[in-house]
Amino acid sequence: MAPANPVRGEAAIRIGGVMLVLRPSFAALVAAEQELGPLFALVERAADHRLTLGELVALFWHCLREVPDGMTREAFGEGVAAAGLANATPTLRALLGQILAGQ
Repeated sequence: MAPANPVRGEAAIRIGGVMLVLRPSFAALVAAEQELGPLFALVERAADHRLTLGELVALFWHCLREVPDGMTREAFGEGVAAAGLANATPTLRALLGQILAGQ
């Protein structure tokens, strides 16, 4: 898998020893919005430290550039939780920045 390309708005996160690339494409953001509601409200909740772990996992899941073979959303969520919020925060910031920038 190719590394994250920040020029394309991609970010990466290590889950279970595997580096996963997240890309906030239009299709990914539409899918996330359908599940989570308006993206600007999501950004506001994140800014107010009210973003839930479920919301974070859903956003990341929809933005995965490639889902590894055999990985389920549940396993992905468990991996995000096991890795800790400190691990997820830089990736979340990068994705939220792309949402706000509209790139």
